Amino acid sequence: MKVYYDDEVDALYLKLGDETPDGVIEISDGVNIDTTSENKLVGIEILNASKKIDLKTMLSYSFEFEKKLVIQQETA
Repeated sequence: MKVYYDDEVDALYLKLGDETPDGVIEISDGVNIDTTSENKLVGIEILNASKKIDLKTMLSYSFEFEKKLVIQQETA
């Protein structure tokens, strides 16, 4: 996941995958989910982001994963 913030327009974008989106689902005013034709989620756009979330928390984050969620690839 990659996080992009544009302070000129106060927009936050969470890029969830490398696929090119071809559809958008608006889940609330200024919050949009980008999807593929297979309904795969590839991004989340939040307009007027500083009014909807704490940007300090979002732009400095950490992740915790359970072992069963991490997929390991075998090397040849």
